Amino acid sequence: MNKYIELIAANLNISYKQADSVINLLTDGATVPFISRYRKEATGNLDEVAVHEINIQNKRYSELQKRKETIIETIKEQGKLTPELHKKIENTFEPNELEDIYLPYKPKKRTKATIAKEKGLEPLADILIKQFNSDLLQEASKYLSPEVESVDDALQGARDIVAERISEDSFARNKLRNLFNREAVIYSKLVKGKEEEGAKYKDYFDFEEPLKKCPGHRMLAMRRGEAEGFLKISIFPDTDKAIDVLDKQYVRGFSEATKQMRIVVADSYKRLIQPSLETEFKKLSKEKADKEAIDVFARNAKQLLMAPPLGQQRTLAIDPGFRTGCKIVCLSSSGDLLHNETIYPHPPQRETKEAAKKIHTLIDAYKIEAIAIGNGTASRETEDFIRKLKFRDDVKVFMVNESGASIYSASPVAREEFPQYDVTVRGAVSIGRRLMDPLAELVKIDPKSIGVGQYQHDVDQVKLKENLDFVVESCVNTVGVDLNIASKHLLSYISGLGPKLAENITDYRKENGAFKTRSELKNVPRMGAKAFEQCAGFLRIPGAKNPLDNSAVHPESYKVVEKMAKDSNCTVAELIAGSDKRSSIDISKYTSATTGIETLTDILKELEKPGRDPRQIIKVFEFDPNVHEVKDLIPGMELPGLVTNITNFGAFVDIGVHQDGLVHVSQLADKFISDPSEVVTLNQQVRVKVVSVEVDRKRIALSMKGIPQ
Repeated sequence: MNKYIELIAANLNISYKQADSVINLLTDGATVPFISRYRKEATGNLDEVAVHEINIQNKRYSELQKRKETIIETIKEQGKLTPELHKKIENTFEPNELEDIYLPYKPKKRTKATIAKEKGLEPLADILIKQFNSDLLQEASKYLSPEVESVDDALQGARDIVAERISEDSFARNKLRNLFNREAVIYSKLVKGKEEEGAKYKDYFDFEEPLKKCPGHRMLAMRRGEAEGFLKISIFPDTDKAIDVLDKQYVRGFSEATKQMRIVVADSYKRLIQPSLETEFKKLSKEKADKEAIDVFARNAKQLLMAPPLGQQRTLAIDPGFRTGCKIVCLSSSGDLLHNETIYPHPPQRETKEAAKKIHTLIDAYKIEAIAIGNGTASRETEDFIRKLKFRDDVKVFMVNESGASIYSASPVAREEFPQYDVTVRGAVSIGRRLMDPLAELVKIDPKSIGVGQYQHDVDQVKLKENLDFVVESCVNTVGVDLNIASKHLLSYISGLGPKLAENITDYRKENGAFKTRSELKNVPRMGAKAFEQCAGFLRIPGAKNPLDNSAVHPESYKVVEKMAKDSNCTVAELIAGSDKRSSIDISKYTSATTGIETLTDILKELEKPGRDPRQIIKVFEFDPNVHEVKDLIPGMELPGLVTNITNFGAFVDIGVHQDGLVHVSQLADKFISDPSEVVTLNQQVRVKVVSVEVDRKRIALSMKGIPQ
């Protein structure tokens, strides 16, 4: 058995066989979405989160193994690799413990200890650490030389050697690491002279808290203050306790050597071990805080990406503004730009009548079914203007979160799509398309630019990107995409494709017209058998001759469905349409070496609603018509709102005053909750009560306690 696979299985509380199967599939080129959706028999029905975690841990242990090989080779070159040491390295699976073992053999710059060794003081250090009842001063005098001028110099050199040995003792470091783990305190102090400049970090000018109780968002706030030069952060347990740990291990007897060893132990801890472990725990606490923040960001991003779509409806989108006017675009049901212009319904121009006439004309001319209004500057004023106009009953008005739209409008993706239009037109198009299909539009933007997290610029950017890419990939493959209208950006997230194959698909589509069957994908340049296997089940062809081409049933299972239909004396289309025929199927008759009950159950569910969109139905929302600015708010009033962001400490809610209010985690429900996501989701329509308003600081405190939702 592979020890690393054993550890992965134990860490995730799954069987060795499950972990091994997933790793073999990944090694063979399968993707996480494909494995979790179409290889349930092999994985024991593991979901994509578990498969993704197996992938992460497998990569981590692979890196650890490479590190072990480097360490073993380095020690071997020094001629110091013993069978016992080799075995100890191979049986170590924690990176910090591995580095502790390597520490005595790690090439290093000249230290106080190496200088003392060069002076020939290592034998004196051996005598010192043994603490025999010999005359240490007499022994030290034997080492006097031109480089060692006095007994004190000799003893100092010996102490330096022993201090370094203690600092490199993996057993001692582990005991102190445990103390740090249990009792370390994080201290934050103001950098002298930075009181005014760093006023926003006032809460941390003289702050301390047990490290294990410090929440991630607080840690990241202090780290940001330190990075900006306003705070100095330290992490360590009680110094006397730490030195006492080393005393118990190294100090024995009552000789002169014992006195010297007490000095050595304190020096080794304060000068060598404490700074090293502090660096380690700063890194670990940062990684933990990063993980919390990234998890929050990923969860929020998933909710935003999976927001209910309006669908293919002709849309008029408005990017609101005052002085520069409101940019308007008209989009076809497939999101193509049909028309654009600017109206000026607000001050200073206040061309209200002209703007109203233009809106009516465009709605009639382009048979508009929905209006999308960006929620930025002048959004409430524009919403009021639009809602006062009288339209046909079937024209619905929606407010759209435009976070990141400006990023998209200035991006190479937008320039490629609309080279002849400026950023204002592109931004309005993005707002309209977000209403029609948030997922398809948001994949064009760097996920960290959509503004639904906390401290996203302070966390590990590589890990943030990895997690958000996984979230986007998960969402795209969960929903599936229309092969004949999906952009190359959307297609690039489909299992097994990537940017190049996605581009080849759209190029093939331009040259040959719409795909009529999934199997036609095999004609796309560079579409090999493996890529086809991985992507086909996530691509849909509405109206295809074979109805399974517009479903999540994988082509490898078509024969099974055809056999079911044949046994039921009907066509595949009739099997899909007839619930009575499906209900009479005994799936156990169709099991095989490659197709088990899990896959067959999924197939029947898919046949009930082939190609179904798992996202919810979009709802129209309206702000309170009497509230437009912060000054309109009065403590105690109840208002409708939209959840715009969720953090570990609460949820931010847009109540239509150009400044989101905070519902603290303690105000989210009538019961205790530790995680705001237990109660609210992104874009959720909620009712809140105004608790307090600080106009000068633009702070709004809200509550959901006691309010029916």
